[in-house]
Formats: sequence, C-alpha cells, structure tokens
Amino acid sequence: MTHDETPNRLDSKGAGLGLRFLILLGLLDAFGPLGIDMYLPAFPEIGRDLHAGGGRVELTLSLFLAGLAIGQLICGPISDRIGRRKPLLFGAAAFAAASVVCAFTRSIEALIAARFIMGLAGATGMVVARAVVRDVYEEGDSARVYSMLMLVIGVAPIISPSLGAWVMVFGGWPAIFWSLALFACVCGAGVLLDMPETLADDRRDREPAVSIAPRYVEVFTDRRFLGYAIPSSLALGMIFAYVTAAPSMFLKHFQLSQTAFNVVFAGNAIGLIGAAQVNRRLSRYFDTHGILRGASRVNAVAAVLMASLAWTGVGGFSIFLATIFLSLSMIGLILPNATAAVMAPFPDHAGVASALLGALQFAVGAAAGAAVGLASDGTPRAMALTMACFATISLAVSTVVERRRGQAEETEWAVAAGS
Repeated sequence: MTHDETPNRLDSKGAGLGLRFLILLGLLDAFGPLGIDMYLPAFPEIGRDLHAGGGRVELTLSLFLAGLAIGQLICGPISDRIGRRKPLLFGAAAFAAASVVCAFTRSIEALIAARFIMGLAGATGMVVARAVVRDVYEEGDSARVYSMLMLVIGVAPIISPSLGAWVMVFGGWPAIFWSLALFACVCGAGVLLDMPETLADDRRDREPAVSIAPRYVEVFTDRRFLGYAIPSSLALGMIFAYVTAAPSMFLKHFQLSQTAFNVVFAGNAIGLIGAAQVNRRLSRYFDTHGILRGASRVNAVAAVLMASLAWTGVGGFSIFLATIFLSLSMIGLILPNATAAVMAPFPDHAGVASALLGALQFAVGAAAGAAVGLASDGTPRAMALTMACFATISLAVSTVVERRRGQAEETEWAVAAGS
C-alpha cells in the first residue's frame, strides 16, 4: 500500500474534516505567535546568562521575524509542488530541533542563529495552514475558517508572555524552548497521524524550479491579489502599531495601573477575537465582499476619529479607548474576509499566494511597528495617525477593487445573457 492509499489521503473536498482538523490548523498557525511572544519575559535573564548587551538579545527576535518572512517565500512554492504534509512534517521537526539548540546554547551568537532557523521552520506551519484552507474550502466557507484561525492571532499575544513566565519558574529560560520543542513535536505527530493530504496530484505544480520566481511575479502583479492583500496587510499593520504603542501609551501617558492595563489590553483583544467569531455567523447570511466593504468603512471612520481625538484630546480617555476597540473589532472582520478573497483566485498556486501574503503582512507589520516606535513622543499620536492612514488607504484600495469586481460581474452577466 502506497502512502497515497492510506487514510491520510483526502478522498473528497472537505469530506470527513471537522473540529479536530481545524484545531490542528490553528496549532500550526501558532508557530509564529508562540515563537515571538512566549520568550519575551526571558529577555533580561537571557542577557545576564549569555552576557549579551547592546541589543543582541533583541536580535534573536529580529532574526526570528526575518526567518518567518523568508521561510514563507521558500515553503509556499515547495508545498505547491510536493503537497502539504511533507513540508509540515519537516517544518515541525526543524522547529523542534532548533528549539532544543536554543535550550542548550550558551552563547548569544548561537541563539541568534538558532532563532533564525526557528523562524524559517515556523513559517511552514503558517503558510501551509492558509494553503490547506484554500485546498479544502471555497471562498465563503474559507472566510469562516480563517475567522477561527484569528483566535490564534488574538489569544497568543495575551497568553504567551504569561505562559512563558510560568514555564520559567520550572527551569529558567531554557524551559521555554523545551516547551516550544514539545509543542512542535505534538503538531508534527498531529500532521503525521491525522492530517490528510489536501493537494491532489493533478493540481500540483509540475513546472521547472526556475519558474518559481516568474510565478511569484505573476501572482504579485495580479490585481485580484494586490486588491485584497493590501487591505489584509494594512489591517495587520494596524495591530502591530497598536501593540507597539500600547504599553507606553496606557501605562505612561494615560497612567493606568498594571492591572488596569491588563484589563484594557485584554478587552481590546476580546473585541478583535469576538468580531472574528461573529464573522463566522455573518458569512452564513452575507457575502464575504459585502462584510469586507462594510467593515472597511467603519474601520476608517473609527481610525480617523481616533487620530482626531489623539491630537485634540477631546472626549477624554473613555471615548478614545472606544475608538480603538471599534477599530480593532473591525479588523477582526477585515482579516478573515480579505484573506479568503486573496486566496480564492489561486486554487492551483495556493502556496505561492499564501507565502506572498504572509511576507507582505510581516513586512507591513514590522514597518508599522518600527515607524510607531521611532516616531513616538509619549502620546498616542503616532499610533493613531499610523492606524488612520492605514485604514484610509485600505478603504480606498478596497473600494477600487470592489468596483472593478462589480463591473467584471456585470460584464459576465451581459455576455451570458447575450449568448
């Protein structure tokens, strides 16, 4: 019996896939968030133990993010050629091995190198998870699945630092990397035992390897890709801008206590997560594109109002916080629907499309975080202005692409009627 004849082969599109399958996809999508946030509480201890100063500990995070971006570009086309399971298994094994190296290392240089490899490997789970969703589900259903995966984006930054601090009690900072290695092994076992191959042989890319670069160019220059990848990336950039500014803004400018900050931060995350889950219901009754249009408009209004309040101080803290909550909640609607719209036109190149989307999102997110960090003057102005600009641009792009989509549909209807 060949491997393709085993039960791990997907016999029909979406057949037999349920909650357990979705949970596994969510865990695979968590490689990046857990790898970013879980070891943040260990920075001071790592610096002391490895005698690392001058920002070298921070380089372990920067190189991990670089690995995530580069890894997605590498893994995406590979998964289009050889299927989804093998890259996931290799990525989980490499992530586990790199985590073990991090746990054993006693030099900051080795930790930096291992973290870069962790990023490359962790990218596999993120990019392939999106591609698997496109393999199995059509656009409307995929928007609901991406909404469930949004739980990872919303929950991981909240619980990961606390989880990392708790794990450190039992074995110092190396225990965090042992935990990440165990997590990768669990994910790998889940893929090996319970993940069907979702990319059929007849849909795999048979072109020579040299065609990968032209394929990237083809997808990236497709107006359907850019029209929805830009709003999706700008939405994630808004999250990065908010997360970057939140500690200083709430604790110093608004002088919240640590407890109050935790409550406010968690409340805004709940808005993001809750809206994504509401989207699962909305997408049963409304078109994906209709939800995206409505959410983009509300997001732009909320973000522009937020910027106005940040510069004028009118309304006080409560009104300003309400605009943040509303904007983040709309992002919970924008991200899953924009992601579904990005992936829909590329059933035969889902890996390439997923890789480009992930790389673009991380590039915009990193740029947004860096811009807010460099421009911050201790007030919410830099964050609010960045979020307002991103929301406005996102709305403009969405409006143009939706108008063109509507015109294309009208033309198709006219041609069909004439024939």
